[in-house]
Amino acid sequence: MPDVIPPAVRKTAFALTASLALLTTACTGQSGTGATDDASKNTTITFWHAWSAPNEVRAVRSLVAGFEKAHPNIHVNVVGNMTDDKINQALRSGGDRAPDVISSFTTNNVGKFCSSHALVNLNPFFEKSGIDPATTFPKPMNEYTRFEGNRCTVPLLGDAYGLYYNKTAFRKAGIKTPPRTWSQFTADAKKLTVREGDGYRQLGFMPDYHGWESTTEHYIAQFSPTYFDRDGKSNVARDPAFQQGFTLQKKLVDELGGFRRLERFRSTLGDEWGARHPFHTGQVAMQLDGEWRLGMAEEAKPDFEIGVAPLPVPDDRADEYGKGYITGTIAGIAATSHKQNAAWELVKYMTTDTDAVVGFANAIHNVPSTLAALKSPKLKYDPRFKTFLDIAANPHSTTTPASLNGGVYLVTIQQFGYDYESGKATDLKAGLRKTAAQIDTDIAQAR
Repeated sequence: MPDVIPPAVRKTAFALTASLALLTTACTGQSGTGATDDASKNTTITFWHAWSAPNEVRAVRSLVAGFEKAHPNIHVNVVGNMTDDKINQALRSGGDRAPDVISSFTTNNVGKFCSSHALVNLNPFFEKSGIDPATTFPKPMNEYTRFEGNRCTVPLLGDAYGLYYNKTAFRKAGIKTPPRTWSQFTADAKKLTVREGDGYRQLGFMPDYHGWESTTEHYIAQFSPTYFDRDGKSNVARDPAFQQGFTLQKKLVDELGGFRRLERFRSTLGDEWGARHPFHTGQVAMQLDGEWRLGMAEEAKPDFEIGVAPLPVPDDRADEYGKGYITGTIAGIAATSHKQNAAWELVKYMTTDTDAVVGFANAIHNVPSTLAALKSPKLKYDPRFKTFLDIAANPHSTTTPASLNGGVYLVTIQQFGYDYESGKATDLKAGLRKTAAQIDTDIAQAR
């Protein structure tokens, strides 16, 4: 994942839905157990990835160069800046120019990749290589790379979400440490808020779901939700985590001035990717965001000291403080590839070789995607970045599960979040039941 454009932007839901449609008729190609090419012979494979920034492209080339040095008989044709739309088209059509190995920024695509057999099941390859994914990758990454028993993708660097805070503003407000629980978070957000006229000179935290990275999935991750039951039905209306998450967020919205006041203020603030991001300017004192924000915030040269901590947890889960939401880049082998054994050697190297993962993480400034790499003394980072390494390694950290129709269910939940925080929807339980029913209907139609 690039350190400039994180996955929350890359997985724009409606564009995602359109691209997923291409996968529904993907060719099945060879299965993992049916790969017959000889990976010890001289061969060339093609690797498509989405990185495009100059430093990212150099990092990918360096990663591949390390692989080719270790496997001098396997040559890799690297093609960058490939969107999911282009990847999906190639996975469907195949051909001599199609990729053997792909990487995608969109974990929401895993359910489609696996169920359509556009990518091969990697379980046989892991077994043949004697690698146990459960002990190799952090739990959330291990979860979001598979669907219904089919592990058709593998983690390739990750993103972890935490809390950025203005240390200077904290000191002025008499707050000595970052909040650990939701009640502390609410109290600090209120104490840090300085109203000015009908707006704010400084807002403690922007709680609205339209805010920067404050999506329902990032919030509710701290409540350890179970999105689907064992039968694949939506659990949104039954799991108390959702009701608790929506309730506490709405309460925070109301206590910080109400939805309309907050939205008016938000409309005057800078965008998420520019130097005028409201956290950079000090207009917002706390910010929910991914590990990439640290570099971007420092580059903006703020006139305050930046602190980093895990996002607070519900009061009844205080012992789980330190966890967060995890997502990341995924890699896989095209089912249309006739060089799947050679392709596996590249995938295995990029995603399980500790030095390779560490080197790539250092260059891209993302979170390493193996437990061994997270502990490597070769990692180079700002001391504050360790917060995100710890979040990634925390056994309580969570992610959003793969679904047959991609991230559509997350769009449905987010839409209800908009309605509930704004007051358009007032009956939380009824709204969650309606949301769950819509999710089940959408998935049934996708089968």
